[in-house]
Amino acid sequence: MPFFSYLAYPKPGAKQALLNDLTTLDHCEVMVAENEEILILVTDTADEKKEKELQKKLNKLKSLQSLGMTFGHTDEQTKDRQKE
Repeated sequence: MPFFSYLAYPKPGAKQALLNDLTTLDHCEVMVAENEEILILVTDTADEKKEKELQKKLNKLKSLQSLGMTFGHTDEQTKDRQKE
């Protein structure tokens, strides 16, 4: 089960738009940083296929300037099942 956390940097003036965009996506939990113009994004998808689909959606967001990964984990049992 892929699980990642990111610092999400909005384009200038687009913090609220990015918050709105991210909250509409499945497998995403978004928190607003209190003292910075960034958002904290945590994703939790069922498998690598869903993760790749989510990544494509994230890359298309016009309000997103960049993502900085802070943590990533893929469950070994999930990876082993995908190889079968």
